[in-house]
Amino acid sequence: MQKTINLDVKGMTCASCVNRIERVLKKEESVQEASVNLATEKAKISFDAAKTNPQHLIELIQKAGFDAKLSVDKKIKAALKTSELKHEKFLIIISAVLTLPLVLPMLLSPLGWKVMPSPWIQLILATPVQFWIGARFYRSGWSAIKARSGNMELLVAIGTSAAYFLSLYVLLENIDHLNHHELHLYFEGSAVIITLVLFGKYLETRAKMQTSAAIEALQELQPTTARIKTEVGEKEVSVESLKVNQQVIVRPGERIPVDGEIMEGDTHVNESLITGESLPVTKKPGASVVGGSINGEGLLIIKISALGTETTLARIIRMVEDAQSMKAPIQRLVDKVAAWFVPTVILIALATLILSGLLQGDWEKAIINAVAVLVIACPCALGLATPTSIMVGTGAAAKAGILIKDAEALETAHAVTLVAFDKTGTLTEGKPSVAFIKAQGDEVQFVSLLASIQSGSEHPLAKAVMEYAAQKELSFSQPESMKAVPGKGLEAKLKGVTYLLGSKKILTVGSPLIQVGIEREALGETVSYLLDVDRQLVLGLITFTDTIKDSARLTIQKLHLLGVKTVMLTGDNLGSAKRVAQDLGINQIEAEVLPQDKSRLISHYKNQGYKVAMVGDGINDAPALAMADIGIAMSTGTDVAMHSSSITLMRGNPLLIPDAISISRATYSKIKQNLFWAFIYNVVGIPMAAMGYLSPVIAGAAMAFSSVSVVTNSLLLKRWKSSQPKEKS
Repeated sequence: MQKTINLDVKGMTCASCVNRIERVLKKEESVQEASVNLATEKAKISFDAAKTNPQHLIELIQKAGFDAKLSVDKKIKAALKTSELKHEKFLIIISAVLTLPLVLPMLLSPLGWKVMPSPWIQLILATPVQFWIGARFYRSGWSAIKARSGNMELLVAIGTSAAYFLSLYVLLENIDHLNHHELHLYFEGSAVIITLVLFGKYLETRAKMQTSAAIEALQELQPTTARIKTEVGEKEVSVESLKVNQQVIVRPGERIPVDGEIMEGDTHVNESLITGESLPVTKKPGASVVGGSINGEGLLIIKISALGTETTLARIIRMVEDAQSMKAPIQRLVDKVAAWFVPTVILIALATLILSGLLQGDWEKAIINAVAVLVIACPCALGLATPTSIMVGTGAAAKAGILIKDAEALETAHAVTLVAFDKTGTLTEGKPSVAFIKAQGDEVQFVSLLASIQSGSEHPLAKAVMEYAAQKELSFSQPESMKAVPGKGLEAKLKGVTYLLGSKKILTVGSPLIQVGIEREALGETVSYLLDVDRQLVLGLITFTDTIKDSARLTIQKLHLLGVKTVMLTGDNLGSAKRVAQDLGINQIEAEVLPQDKSRLISHYKNQGYKVAMVGDGINDAPALAMADIGIAMSTGTDVAMHSSSITLMRGNPLLIPDAISISRATYSKIKQNLFWAFIYNVVGIPMAAMGYLSPVIAGAAMAFSSVSVVTNSLLLKRWKSSQPKEKS
């Protein structure tokens, strides 16, 4: 039985650490998949529960030199992170106080001030920085060596130790002449490097905490208490004690605690942090509400439909967390580079030491050059380049009402060149109304018969018939049996007679009504015929129109501006499809398409070289959504829509489609920028350090700045804004 767990992992410092943990986990036969994220400090592991257990997996990670435990409550984790940050800040202050007297003489020397402490004072100041404050580098480096691997902290430990012990050697070698001539010591180099690296890690941790702001905002929406009615009045209870189908009371201005259906009360509900829609939505009895949204002016009684992990908000949080914890395809290339990075750097440092020493004859200078190589070559920025961008990008998208299922979808969406739309409910409102009726006999009896046949159907056209019958106050009965005929219509038995209702594909006989239907189709209406199967007689036809969404035309324009081709795939007739396509400016239409044929057409477009996104409702379009490179479900967040698509749009505004492509392109751009900066520091810095143009102190500062700059660059994605105008509720 496959099981998936999330572990919190402590002690990772760079891409090499990530690679090491994944390698250890994937060697385990029972582990099917393992993905470790440096930015979130999480490991997501899928394993065979019959062969192993979480504790064994935790032990494997611990043997690799890292701390691991099952993911804790977010609030507890945030508190631990804050406490850890305070401790790091304390160590940095101590380190800076001890390092300042070593650095100050270097800064004042150009001004003619000679205030260098004695060698013994330098030793006393540098030693606690090296072995107390810098102890973490030795612990982590030793764990890496035991695992026959390497990481950033091993490089720092080797580099600073070389500078420290070289200085100690020079001091002891000249112990009898300390007062006679000035010694070239590098205690300040090792101390400054440790201080700068710690300061860089502190800034990086602070910035990384900001990348999870979207998740934290969603988590804070979850109320912890609810109000129920008891025999003695209202009572406030914990949400954990509630049960499905129980009723809760929500007063005006309060946050709705659970998913449910309104039993009593009229109001407006603010769902902005869930759907991205800024304006309140009108809600009446029978309407569904989402836990975490804010009640407006009405007193509501709500019947609970979902609790705990099954609520819409919980599923949204889970999807965003999953997307942030998974690897983007480009990260796999980075991981391969990182696996060889540290060993390669150590070899370069050794080559620098040997060649500089032999060619220049100055072994002291050769050691310093080798130290600079080790320090500048931190792969930390390399490990943060992709996950931090993914975290901020998925968070910004979720805030706009765009739920991205995984990192691969976020990366792939930037390359979309063709968007295929389902028509009903995507480009149109999905609420058709009756436009025209033509019957062979009495029209009232014909409509009553239509209502009877469709009284149990949830199809939008059936609902339109039922609403029309209700307006005319017509009576109807229940069918004896009813079943859908895929791509054609509905078959029902009523009072012993079998009827077929659907498109002209159901017609097996001729009728004068067919010409009427053709004329109505030319007007852009959807036509349904009613056939008496037993008598092989066409009893009449009914036509429908569906209103095009206000934002659909702007959506198509924006996609064309992005260089994306648009195609409409619909089961509707050609006349109706043409009307919508011409009105919106869609490039190509495929009408009268059966659901199973949509996936075939998607495959056809992919074979032509297009990167295809399919937009549908996530239910009858599930095969096409799965076939497309990117499946986009226009949904209110149902389970089926979320599972069948790569991206779920939390409301029915098609303008979210170009927004999804836009945030993907912005995120992918940041990933490329980050990888450029991460590599350029090393490509430029390592040769300069090897040739003696970079001191270890400057190398340490550059290394610290590289990580901070990558995370800060990712945080700029928070400035991305949805381009759509605000809709009216």
